[in-house]
Amino acid sequence: MFLIIGYVIILAASLGTYAVHGSLAALWVPMEYLAIFGLTIGGFVAGNGPKAIKATIAALPGIFKASRYNKAMYVDLLSLLYEILAKVRKEGLMSIEGDIENPDSSPIFSKYPSVAADHHAVEFMTDYLRMMVGGNLNAFEIENLMDMEIETHHTEAHQAPHVVAKVADAVPAFGIVVAVMGVVNVMGSVGQPPAVLGKMIGGALVGTFLGILVSYGFVAPVAGQLEQKVEESGKIYQCMKVVLLASMNGYAPQVAIEFGRKVLYSTDRPGFAELEQEIKNRKG
Repeated sequence: MFLIIGYVIILAASLGTYAVHGSLAALWVPMEYLAIFGLTIGGFVAGNGPKAIKATIAALPGIFKASRYNKAMYVDLLSLLYEILAKVRKEGLMSIEGDIENPDSSPIFSKYPSVAADHHAVEFMTDYLRMMVGGNLNAFEIENLMDMEIETHHTEAHQAPHVVAKVADAVPAFGIVVAVMGVVNVMGSVGQPPAVLGKMIGGALVGTFLGILVSYGFVAPVAGQLEQKVEESGKIYQCMKVVLLASMNGYAPQVAIEFGRKVLYSTDRPGFAELEQEIKNRKG
């Protein structure tokens, strides 16, 4: 929604102010629009492999959706972790084997659909819970493994915003290429009347205008939105990491989830009393 609002403001500030003293028809040079579009798509395809292209295309629809990583979701996550760790403390590690092997049919996971819907997060959680069930663990080694997995996830997730940012950097140069092509065309028509040459030069400059506008006004904001989505999606792994490590180090479930609560962004972090009351309500 905010991306669309921003686009409207950008168009109003650029084309709207220009229309006050100029003709918008002068900016309509279809072949230059087509050339910049073709150069942009060509640069995108030429500069990336199939995996990067597929990942970028798949990530684009997400910029129009509201983030699911909010306070309600993190309350569910911490409540889920508390319930699992409390069951382990009460009934032993083997008691959660069925839950982690089949989370889709688990009565615990089914109580928290907002978390269960994030398959990557569920996989991360169940993988390390499975290791806990499997035998004795060295918390330092597990922490190192978690860090490497989170880093791998971040690297993959940052691929789309990185690609779009590179495209945004290239579009102004493509606009200059189109403008130069227009100037070359003008130089071949020096015998024309000044009015005709002026129109041709103006049309050539549209390429520069369009390249800069599309880059900084339209493509760069998309890269920014994708980057924010990636940062938001990464916090859930850090939260699960510290909770599970605290449990491995012997902390009680109530204390372990407090570790997770403290690493959340302030805008998404539930209060201590708020989380405690929520857990009590769900237990009751």
